[in-house]
Formats: sequence, C-alpha cells, structure tokens
Amino acid sequence: MQIEVITAKFAHGNNGYYFSPNGLELKKGDKVLVETEKGKDIVTVVREKEEVSADQLVEPIKNVVRFASEEEVQTALENDKKAESYLPEIKEMVKKRKLEMKIISVEGNYNLSRITVNFTAENRVDFRELVKELAEKFKTRIELRQIGPRDATKVLGGIGPCGKVCCCNQGLDYTDHVSIKMAKNQSLSLNPNSISGLCGKLLCCLAFENPYYVEVLKEMPKLNSFVKTADGEGKVIYCDLIKKTVSVRFQTENTSEIKNFDLKDIKF
Repeated sequence: MQIEVITAKFAHGNNGYYFSPNGLELKKGDKVLVETEKGKDIVTVVREKEEVSADQLVEPIKNVVRFASEEEVQTALENDKKAESYLPEIKEMVKKRKLEMKIISVEGNYNLSRITVNFTAENRVDFRELVKELAEKFKTRIELRQIGPRDATKVLGGIGPCGKVCCCNQGLDYTDHVSIKMAKNQSLSLNPNSISGLCGKLLCCLAFENPYYVEVLKEMPKLNSFVKTADGEGKVIYCDLIKKTVSVRFQTENTSEIKNFDLKDIKF
C-alpha cells in the first residue's frame, strides 16, 4: 500500500522525517506546525509530496497541523537562541552536582514548552535531581538526552582529517552502519588513527564512497592473480580503483619489470 507523505527536518536535525501532508499543498522550504510524540513543533519541508510504501513508515505517521505563521517562526528562532543561552548555566549546575556527564547542547521547541539538554557520558548517570532543579529554574518541561560520540561531533563540528569541516556537521552524515570492511574495500591502512574521525568512530566518508568501490572491485582482477596483456602474461601487484588501471609484473629468470595497463587492455 502506498501512502502520501512529505519529508521535513527539525531546526537542529539533519535527518528528514515523514509526515502526512493532511490535505495541505506544501512546497519545499515551507515552515509548518506538526504533531510529534513530544508535542507540537515547527519543521521545514525538504521534500514535497510523494507516495512511499507503508512498510517504509513507522506507524502511526504524524500529521502536519497547519502552516506556521511568520510570527511563530520568528518566535521559534528567538526561543531557540534563548534555550542555547542556558548552556553555560546548565554546565555550571552539572559541575556543582559533580555529575560525570558532558553537556553538549541545549535545544528549545518552538514555544519553549520543552527544553532538551543533550549530553554524553561514559557511564549511566542519575540526573533526576538535576532535572527537578532545571524544571524549577526555567519553568518548563526538561528532557535530558544522552547522545553518542557521532551525534556529539555532529553538534559541535570541527575539522576532519581531510582538512574540511566534518560531514555530519554540514548535514552530510551517514546513518547506515559503517564497517571496517569498507576500509578494506578501499585498500586503506587499517590503522585506527587513519580511518577514524573526530568522534573516534570510523569515518562516515567510508560509507559514502563504498558503493563505488564495491562496483569497481567486481570489474578488477584480484591481487597476485595472473592476467594476459599485449606484452604477455604477468602477475597483478596493484589495482588503482579510481583510475581503473592495473600494475602488472613481468618476471623472467634475469629480469623483473612492472608496467601499468588500463583495465580494458587486459584479460583475466
């Protein structure tokens, strides 16, 4: 069964979520008020109306309530900045209570009826008293959410090993599983320092590039296999998966010579 949906993002989110358009004609960039499990909030439409299979959805799918007014959008921006300004104070409260947790960010929903405090921690933390203190201090509902190293880096950002701003911080994060096999597919050094990002986890770009390498590996000969070329038969010692070239060693009793060939010029 196909269901009509739009895709939208929250103010601090990089991932898109499906919502029912609820009969509204929505365009990319529209600000709309939606229902969520934690109450109403304002989101931005990033993909217009489309039909998706029901098994792709987490039921029940939430509805778009209506278009957000300009006043609501402006208020949401002000409230979000207000919530962010609480960060130093909340960090100080955590420090006084000597809680083993690191506060990463503070987010507020559009009408500041809820404040979400994102934190990281090595072990489980009893923050019940902290929640009570925060609720009393800021006179609103408080949610403390423990996030992982990847999500923390997504919020904080930084310069990755490539010299550019982290992909996840730019909204280019990869949500699927990143595995060591992806590094092997790309013939990379398996030294953790070489293939790990600022978060200490495997680089997201391994997953971005992996589909290309998987397909090219199907076309290339295996290392140490023998191939036929215009210069005779030789042994494969290296495959350049980007240029699609193969380095072949020709060995005789007295000489050893290495030549490079385009993939189309060899047989195996």
